[in-house]
Amino acid sequence: MDSEFHTLVDNQTWILVPLPPGKRLISCKWVYRIKRKADGSVECYKARLVARGFTQTAGGESSVPPSQVVVRIETGLSSMVFQVHRENNIESINALKQFLHTRFRIKDLGDLKFFLSIEVASSKKGIYISQRKYTLEIIKDCGYLGAKPVEFPMEESKLSNKEELLKDPVAYRRLVGRLIYLTITRPDITYSVHILSRFMHEPRLQHMTAALQAVRYLKSFPGQGLLLHANNSLI
Repeated sequence: MDSEFHTLVDNQTWILVPLPPGKRLISCKWVYRIKRKADGSVECYKARLVARGFTQTAGGESSVPPSQVVVRIETGLSSMVFQVHRENNIESINALKQFLHTRFRIKDLGDLKFFLSIEVASSKKGIYISQRKYTLEIIKDCGYLGAKPVEFPMEESKLSNKEELLKDPVAYRRLVGRLIYLTITRPDITYSVHILSRFMHEPRLQHMTAALQAVRYLKSFPGQGLLLHANNSLI
């Protein structure tokens, strides 16, 4: 918390100003989370100070008691223009890091390995991205860690709207939403997930059964992903 607070102060995230007449404050709170590595182990503990914007009301102000001095959030950044080159220029990258460090307190985390549930591995052949941990979490949450894998993510039979509606459609929508995010590195399930997403508004038992088959298919190769070749012109 102390480190986060001093970083906000050093970056001049806010300034103290007098409270305008007739205005009320929006309070703030600390939010804590655990940042984990790709293998699930703890990387660090994080704290963030956030404004409680949901306390605002339409056409009015927050009901938080007034004060004589308030914090005004500075959301605008200084105008910065960077020229991005396709080639990996180490000197330019280091110069950019140094430039940012003179204006903000930043930490160099090194090579990208894990970001938003996407695992990244670099080699001479290129960059390999996958969502192995994310896939295993889906399989575990569905209770399919011990289930037998299947060869195809969806059967050939067509899905219909003739069966009884699911009593809990939220579970289906959450599962399909997670599968949609998984298509970032698993294009092999894109078509199946596209079909499943068509029934989000009124999911039925056969739709959930089909979604769970996609989960069983993922169990065959949870670490499958995409290799971006180093000699590819797109990189």
